[in-house]
Amino acid sequence: MTRQHHTRRRVIGVALTTSAALVAATIAGVAPNASASGSPGSGDGEFTVAVVMPSAANDLAFSQSIIDSLDRLVEDGTIDEFSFSENMFVVEDAATAIRSYAEEGFDLVIAHGSQYGGSLEEIAPDFPETAFAWGTASDTFGLDNVSGYTAASDQGGYVMGAMAAMLSGEGSIGIIGPIEVGDAKLYVDGFAAGALSVDAELDVGINYTESFSDTALAAEAATSFVDGGATVLSGTAQMTVGAIGVAQESGALWFGTQSNQTVLAPDIVVASQVYHWEIVLADLVEGVSGGVLGGTAYDINIGNEGLVVEFNPDFDVPEDVQALADDLIAQLASGELETGVATELAADTTPGSEPAGTEPMGTEPIESEPSGETTATTEG
Repeated sequence: MTRQHHTRRRVIGVALTTSAALVAATIAGVAPNASASGSPGSGDGEFTVAVVMPSAANDLAFSQSIIDSLDRLVEDGTIDEFSFSENMFVVEDAATAIRSYAEEGFDLVIAHGSQYGGSLEEIAPDFPETAFAWGTASDTFGLDNVSGYTAASDQGGYVMGAMAAMLSGEGSIGIIGPIEVGDAKLYVDGFAAGALSVDAELDVGINYTESFSDTALAAEAATSFVDGGATVLSGTAQMTVGAIGVAQESGALWFGTQSNQTVLAPDIVVASQVYHWEIVLADLVEGVSGGVLGGTAYDINIGNEGLVVEFNPDFDVPEDVQALADDLIAQLASGELETGVATELAADTTPGSEPAGTEPMGTEPIESEPSGETTATTEG
């Protein structure tokens, strides 16, 4: 479904039920811009953005990370408003939305998913005056109006993996990934590397479900790890809400990534690596405003504060564990430390190919009732 978005959004409440899925969340909108005049491409000086993404806007994972970042850009005045199309797991539908947004005259159109690359490569040349961006990917296809963006997710993964090793006690660690591509693989490999840097003999298990969205598969993987003695779990992609439910029921600790997942289970979430895409989007917007529509590949990392390890204030992290985390963050930020994870092993999906499992199989979308939104004419 596509919705026109005029307001800032904040997650204010989430209910976690069984280990299979998170089934409800409440979204509230603050609407200072709801009556703003002007339209995309109207030449009135406003900067407008549209984003197409594969899952729900409030998935507490990859899609929410871009929504939260755009919210911050609205709040600080970098952009005036943005629109979005969510649950665009069918690539053909996403391509229709991307083209429609370009036709409507948005200043920047973001394809938030590596599976959209082929579509973007075909569409962008038809709109040479429109700026496009996509990720996680670094390929600009040699086009002056396309930018790419990536996340060095192995860095936060490394920090939290080291913390996990210190908190695991006599147990093992389980990491649940979707598909071995992009920032997902970087995170999984980084987390494992961080844990093993603390204890090379530690049992660190990895399970790829081959789906970004199947919460049932994530729950099954988490259950298997817990039954095998895991005391700490982590994972990436929107399907991990299923795994978090298992962690909460079993008392295993959880480390999250992409968005802050503390609200899902405040008793067992230790920390989350949060993507602050606004760090690179602000630079991209400045360039577009100055006439540079693309041609650059951006990266968020701990050094530029595009990746931030956000600790759960309600979880009492032991002093030695916190000290280690702070030291690793400082070393990664300065470049003194590297994770040792080879980025070429986490290459993005071939442009135009759709990763298996992007369909919302086995997942119940988070319910949302954001205020200040009206249905747009573009349907996904």
